[in-house]
Amino acid sequence: MAGMSVLVVCVAVLALVPVVVEPQVFLVPVAVWVLAALAYVVVTVVAVQQPRGSGRAVAGIAAQTALAAVLVVGVPGAGWLPILLVFGAAASTYVVAWWVTGLVVLANSLVLAASQVVAAGQRGDEVVPWEVLFGTGLYLLLQVGSAFVSAALQREQRMRTELTVAHAELAAAAVLRDEASRASERLRIARELHDLIGHQLTVLTLELESATHRAGEDGREHVARARGVARELLGDVRATVGELRRRAPDLREALDAVAAAVPQPRVEVAVDDDVAADEEQTAALVRVAQEAVTNSVRHAQGARVLRLAVTAADGELVLVAHDDGHAPGEVRPGHGLRGITERLDALGGRVRYDGRAGFRLEATLPRRAAS
Repeated sequence: MAGMSVLVVCVAVLALVPVVVEPQVFLVPVAVWVLAALAYVVVTVVAVQQPRGSGRAVAGIAAQTALAAVLVVGVPGAGWLPILLVFGAAASTYVVAWWVTGLVVLANSLVLAASQVVAAGQRGDEVVPWEVLFGTGLYLLLQVGSAFVSAALQREQRMRTELTVAHAELAAAAVLRDEASRASERLRIARELHDLIGHQLTVLTLELESATHRAGEDGREHVARARGVARELLGDVRATVGELRRRAPDLREALDAVAAAVPQPRVEVAVDDDVAADEEQTAALVRVAQEAVTNSVRHAQGARVLRLAVTAADGELVLVAHDDGHAPGEVRPGHGLRGITERLDALGGRVRYDGRAGFRLEATLPRRAAS
C-alpha cells in the first residue's frame, strides 16, 4: 500500500508536468515525453511484480531507471521530478539485490547532476559545482534513506509472515499433541476397563454357568437370567473398549484451532456433517491445512480469505483450500508440499495444487469405515 501510494504521487507529478511547464523548457517533444511517462508507469508496475532476483526484474528496474533519466533530464526545470529517482531506488529493493540498488542510486545521482547542469545552461547561468554537488548529495541521501526504509519494511513484513506461519505450525502441533494425549488416555481407560471389569465379568459368567448345573430347579431360572445379564454387560464393556480405541478427534475443531491462529488472511472452515475421519486421517488433513495456510501467507499476494472445505463423496474425503490472492502461477513444491504428498501417498490418498488463480490445494483420502 505504501508503494502504491508513492506511485500515485509520481503519476500525479507526471500528469502535472505537461500542464504546468512551458513547452520550451522540454528538451524533447512534449508528445515523446508523455509517451515516456506512460511507459515509466507501465514498466514500474510490471517490474515490481517480477520474482525477486530474476532477469526480468533486473531488466524492468534497468528500464525504469533509463526512463526516469529521460523524464528528469527531458524537463530540467521541473524541480519536483527527481522524486521519480527516489521512488526508483526504493522500488528496486523489492525485486533486485542490494548491489543492483546501489547501481540504480549511482545512475540516478549522475542523472540528477546532469539535469542541474542542463537546467543552468537553459537559464544562461554559470554552473556552480558546489550547488550541483549539494543538490546531488541531498537526493543521494534521500535515495539511500528510502532504500533502507523499504528494506526495513520488507524485513518487518517477512518477520510478520514467519510469525504467522509459526503460529499456524504451533496450532497444528498443539492440536495433534492434545489429541495424542487424549488418545493415550483413552487407550489407558480401555485397558483398565478390559483388565478389571472385563476379566471379572468373564469369571462371573463362568461361575454362573457352573451354578446352573448345581442349583436346584427353582434357582436355575434366576441363575440363567443373571448369566444373560452378565453376558450382555460383558458385550457392552467390550464394545465400549473398542469405541475408545477407535474414537478419532473432531476434525472441525482441529481445523478451527489452526484457523484461529492466523490473523491474515482470514481462514474460513467448512466441514460437512457426514465427514468421518479416523485419527490418522485427521492428523494428515490438519497437516494439509497447515501447509495451505503457510503457502497462502508466504506466497499469495494480497490474500484476504483462505477457505478450507472438507467434503465426503464417492468414497473419498476431500479437503480443498483456496485463497483469493495472487499466486506466482507455477507452483514449485518445496519441503512442505513434498511432505504432505508423501503423507497422503502412505494413506492411499493424493494431493493436487495450482497457483493460477490464487493458491489452491486439494487433498483426497479414501473414506474408511465410520468410527
